[in-house]
Amino acid sequence: MANSFFRNALTRVMEARERQVSRYVNGALLSLDDKTLEGLGTTRAELRRKGATPYIF
Repeated sequence: MANSFFRNALTRVMEARERQVSRYVNGALLSLDDKTLEGLGTTRAELRRKGATPYIF
């Protein structure tokens, strides 16, 4: 049981970190122009819908 508890805890921490990184990357991508985003196969509206954290730099 202890193994399962720690495995679940680690899995949840990794999933939370992945969501945090995704929001951070989306925030950084929002600083790009629309033509570049189109070249990457995404739109500004799609990035906002997925969620974004402000990119400071």
